[in-house]
Amino acid sequence: MVSYISASYIYPVSAPPLKDGVIGIDANGLIKEILTAEEAESKGITGIKYYQGVLVPGFINTHCHLELSHLKGKIDRHTGLPGFVEQVIRQRQAEEAEVIDAMEEADRKMYENGIVAVGDISNKLISRSVKEISGIYYHTFIEAMGFNPSKAIDIIAAAIELKNAFKPLSSSIVPHAPYSVSDELFHQIRLEGEKNSDLMSIHNQETPDENVFFEHKTGSFLKLYEFLGLNIDFFEATGKPSLPSYLPRLSTKQKTLLVHNTFTSQSDIDFAVDQHPSLYWCLCPNANLYIENKLPQLDSFLRAKLKITLGTDSLASNDQLSIIEEMKTLQDHFKIPFEELLKWATWNGAAFLGIEDRFGSLAVGKTPGIVLLEIVENSVSNDVDNYVDILISGKIKRIA
Repeated sequence: MVSYISASYIYPVSAPPLKDGVIGIDANGLIKEILTAEEAESKGITGIKYYQGVLVPGFINTHCHLELSHLKGKIDRHTGLPGFVEQVIRQRQAEEAEVIDAMEEADRKMYENGIVAVGDISNKLISRSVKEISGIYYHTFIEAMGFNPSKAIDIIAAAIELKNAFKPLSSSIVPHAPYSVSDELFHQIRLEGEKNSDLMSIHNQETPDENVFFEHKTGSFLKLYEFLGLNIDFFEATGKPSLPSYLPRLSTKQKTLLVHNTFTSQSDIDFAVDQHPSLYWCLCPNANLYIENKLPQLDSFLRAKLKITLGTDSLASNDQLSIIEEMKTLQDHFKIPFEELLKWATWNGAAFLGIEDRFGSLAVGKTPGIVLLEIVENSVSNDVDNYVDILISGKIKRIA
């Protein structure tokens, strides 16, 4: 049986917005029809449920750390990344039941917040039980880290074992960050990833100290390595920022997500675009404000027409796991048009994860999830051909 819903506007993402458009969906959320108001009237469709607001596809959260959900409210703000990492290490250990309960609650909240798919960072198997029964699609990025090159073989072997344990769930092995992965481990990750055509993800330039470390081997990362008991005498400064120092070690054959990019410069972007043809750039603005109290230089990203996605990071670095809240923050700080933000939050994320056949846009034959987004009153034109930017209120309701 097909039911029909309508709203002030429908934003398919893959097609122009429809004023008072109508969507026909079955009991499983499969889209059977998308109609203009005139088409619905001409077909004599009745019993249409009308919503005040905008109907959009479900959101794609391309960067999350579900297994850190139990750290909500436990990590100080504005510590800078090295201080944040140290706090997470000190407080990460907890009873298994506490960790699972927190993950289940976070997963439920993400579903309610209209998130339909997540790219999730994992260091352990503990999140598998939550992901197996979730209404959300998960791709798990199994994080490999180790700055000592002599341990690379053992680290990649453990990562492969963990990846096998996550089967049949979708997963891939990825480097944590350039400052925590040796050249040899980068090499092993690349070999494994190319063999399986895996998705790649890496934390990139989340703190100015990352660039300082690669350029001069100075800064607060030295204190972090001391805290971790790591001898890094083998490391030599490259004289270049982080991104041009490590990006050539990643395979250009794999779709790669650079996450955070808080301190990525125009020259870094120019280098990356020239170096790698399959890059996506994930923004996690609320986490950036939580940790560094800084946002990326977004004008450079827009000029370069980068493929941008959105992420929430973890509840250790965010007050909620909500893509609409990330959109609100970007709109508040940068005045990004709603239609552009929506593409970042839906289609681009689905394209990166390779799930655009199901998610990312409202289209016949898809089950993308449907979210009702309330808008600020009088923030959109009555003429769909001349609509103005929609101001996001943050109030949402999952419809399908």
